[in-house]
Amino acid sequence: MGMGRASIWLASAAVYLAAAAPAYAETKKFDVPRQPLQSAVTVFGHQADIQIIGSREFTQNRYSNPVRGVMTVDQALVQLLAGTGLTARRTGSQTYVITIDNPAEPVAGPQAATTMASPEQDADTAVGADANDIVVTGFRSSLRKALDLKRAAPNLTESILAEDMAKMPDLNLSESIQRVPGVAISREGGEGRNITLRGFAPDFTRTTLNGMEVPASTDGLDSGGFTVNSSRGFDFNVFASELFNRIDVQKTQRASTEEGGIAGTIDLYSGRPFDRPGAHVVVSAQGSYNTVTRKVDPRIATVFSDTFLDGKIGVLLSAAYSKRTVYQEGRSSVLWTSPQVNGDSWADTNPKVTGTPKPCGAADPLDCLYAPRLPRADFFGNDQSRLGLAGSLQLQPIERMTITASVLYSRLKNDRYNYNSMEWLLTHGPAGNQVGQTPVAFTVSPNGKELIAASFNDVTSWYENRHQTSRSTFQQYVGDLDYKITDDLSFKALVGTARNTADRDELRFYLHSIPHPYSYDYGGSIDVPTVSFGTYDPNNASNYTDALTAANRLNAIVKDNFTTREDLTFSRGDLLLKAGFSYNRRLVRYGEANGASPTIRPISQYLKAFPIPHFGSGVIKGGLPTFAVIDFAAIGQSGLLSGQYVDNVGADWQVIEKTTGGYVEANDRFDLGSTALRLNAGVRYVRTGVDSRATLAGSGVRVDHDYGNWLPSANAVVEFTPSFLARAAYARSMTRPSLSALNIAGPQFGYDTRTVSGLGNPYLKPYLSNDYDLGLEWYFAKGGLLSAAVFYKDIISSLTTAVVTQSVPQQYWAAIYADPRYSPSYQADPAKVPYTFSTVVNTPDGNRVKGIELTANVPFTIISQDLADFGIASNYTYVDGRDLTGLSPNSWNVTAYHDTGTRGIRASLNHRDDYLLTSPAGNGNLEARKSGSTQLDVSAYWNITKRWAINVQGVNVNNQRERYYDTGDGTQYLTREYTGTGRTILAGARYQF
Repeated sequence: MGMGRASIWLASAAVYLAAAAPAYAETKKFDVPRQPLQSAVTVFGHQADIQIIGSREFTQNRYSNPVRGVMTVDQALVQLLAGTGLTARRTGSQTYVITIDNPAEPVAGPQAATTMASPEQDADTAVGADANDIVVTGFRSSLRKALDLKRAAPNLTESILAEDMAKMPDLNLSESIQRVPGVAISREGGEGRNITLRGFAPDFTRTTLNGMEVPASTDGLDSGGFTVNSSRGFDFNVFASELFNRIDVQKTQRASTEEGGIAGTIDLYSGRPFDRPGAHVVVSAQGSYNTVTRKVDPRIATVFSDTFLDGKIGVLLSAAYSKRTVYQEGRSSVLWTSPQVNGDSWADTNPKVTGTPKPCGAADPLDCLYAPRLPRADFFGNDQSRLGLAGSLQLQPIERMTITASVLYSRLKNDRYNYNSMEWLLTHGPAGNQVGQTPVAFTVSPNGKELIAASFNDVTSWYENRHQTSRSTFQQYVGDLDYKITDDLSFKALVGTARNTADRDELRFYLHSIPHPYSYDYGGSIDVPTVSFGTYDPNNASNYTDALTAANRLNAIVKDNFTTREDLTFSRGDLLLKAGFSYNRRLVRYGEANGASPTIRPISQYLKAFPIPHFGSGVIKGGLPTFAVIDFAAIGQSGLLSGQYVDNVGADWQVIEKTTGGYVEANDRFDLGSTALRLNAGVRYVRTGVDSRATLAGSGVRVDHDYGNWLPSANAVVEFTPSFLARAAYARSMTRPSLSALNIAGPQFGYDTRTVSGLGNPYLKPYLSNDYDLGLEWYFAKGGLLSAAVFYKDIISSLTTAVVTQSVPQQYWAAIYADPRYSPSYQADPAKVPYTFSTVVNTPDGNRVKGIELTANVPFTIISQDLADFGIASNYTYVDGRDLTGLSPNSWNVTAYHDTGTRGIRASLNHRDDYLLTSPAGNGNLEARKSGSTQLDVSAYWNITKRWAINVQGVNVNNQRERYYDTGDGTQYLTREYTGTGRTILAGARYQF
């Protein structure tokens, strides 16, 4: 009985008794915190079950009941109150007066009451509920509420809701999001970091937090090198999941949704006090044990929320802290390559050869064989700490106005020691000066393309030792106003700012050894070779000559976002009209500084024994061989490094992006006999300005560019019955170019050849796509859904690297003239002659991405009420697209659960296929790819009392490893890296009052 936008007004407002009975009137206001509201309304002892499905954005003024059908709220009241002696009449768009027809026979005057269930209460007090329904809480309740949101949304949206305060379904936000059809994640050190939505790389998904687009960047743990994230991709591992209570994944566009995500938009929401009126305190603590590190780490969280002055003021404070020790251990080849690809050849030592190499045009067929470049054992160790703080203040100064101020802070710190035992097979030929080797024996693979086993003399080691410290700090401040001006007109405004700083210090050495024997053999495993050093001992410090300082540097990324948005909404009956304006300013600034890089000799006094016991035993049977490593503490105390750093001005860059947009949108609903049609349509226009800055040859350079885009969209929902829906959608969507493509730092000018390489292109326009979606949804039971959706994205404007001959933009002329390498003798005056550029350009030759998403959420109540606590939530996605980075053709997730509300256990199995990393991959490899993964996670809880609960969780229970591989000529499978981080078991307790 009512409608939900910013708030729901439910009034059993004036209950009149005749004659001697006194008048009774009560009006209550109930906020809808972006999720379904289920209501049980009791008037004079007569209970009517009413479900109001709504959102802050758009609510249909419809009452849906599987038995009674679809009708207006007014029609529903007539039927609900039939025979009760009560009647209802509308006194406002959201207010009703309920009166008693026969004052001589009051139904139950002393117990007269009007009650409404809070959003956190049982989803079963919904349409068509009966007296035997049981209150459902926990995981089952969150699934049901998420399906209610999906059904009511005008566009295709998936939702994930917290099971309780500070209790998202998974420990990591991206791990929760991967349960949604169409989503796959990539992990760093066993923890989810980025998402791929519908086959698109992370840059194509826009992420918001509490209504505004936000940046989030960290650095990487794996062997990818120095990987501070300067892209548009969002690093979900920045945040503690306990700070959030809802995630929405919008897969189709709406005019009122800001542009930027061809793949879709992820909306994150932290808690607010009006979400759950009253006083609430939650404290949780867990201990985490990992089978590789064999260490126990803490994880704690607390939430305080209260409302005052009859619910007109609310405060929420939350905090979460965790420590995490990560060891990523395994074997690597650091790519495979062949002498022929490198332009050299094996030393002519007449090795013993088993097998026949396949010719490739080289003079010696042995030079055609691919071999590991730098075979090594890998250790990436990380001590991580994460702190999250959130606060929200909500005010209701007048009846129709809500003001909210939210603050969120997160800090992620990493302290890493990485040790990699590289044997030098990168360059081929006679040994000497830390390169080359002497071949002794070769074993050729059956396909004639690889050296699956080889032994050498005179191999030298370049053992890599890295110490890296990093910090990522995020802070957001958002204020929003929600004001219902009249019954039909409402206004919303938001202003917010967010900043993310990510920096990393790295000290890296290459430890050189004396020449020694070395052999490897992949005969027993394509992933992990057996290795031998003969009589050589890599643990003996005297076997190392010196250490080259390969890196001593500081890197920093600053990302600043500012957003302001205003929306005006007019609603009357089923018609809802919206219009709005938004402004965004995004700044990304990159800086780099370098310190001294001496070669340290002798080195033995600065070495120590390998510091990690049981190295590799949690990943590879039998473990991995140890070796001597750099003692970073001894280096720090030696005075060999001054601690002074010089800013690398030529590598610094800054991009500022300003967008101004506006939209109009219409929503309506039409009755077509027994069928209802919901429509959402609108158009958005946005103007984008790009300001790219860098320093070239000591001169500051700035390039400005702007462009505009019209983005129409339409969504239609056909309700054949209240439980069976069909969806169709069309939209023009856009994603702006990557920041690396826009930055202009560090170009290489060839004046003698009149060429330019490595120069970003700020004149780029965005990716543009025409998106088409069709879907069917059958909500066959409470918490039950069978659905199928197909999507097709036609990329009509894309980006590619091309060689073009054009004039040099005037902004670069001063830098060229100031370059000491430039000379008029080259006759390469940029004001007079064109240059040949190798750069990123726009192209109409885009991609075609299509796919299908299937969902089956099956509560076992459809089998028997005795199985009401059991169920399965599952989905499958197939995506087809040409050469898309990060695209897994097949992905699926299955979660089986048993949840009584007092005890519960669930197991989730998630899978994704292999996917492309880069093409070409370098060193003669057509592609670099990552193997698919199948990970099992388990969670269980027991509510011992109303306040106390204990829980146990298992992450990566099946000990899934990570595998990267190269494809050589395109037909080969050459393992590049095989590592693991082990299983993690968490156990803890939770207290709530």
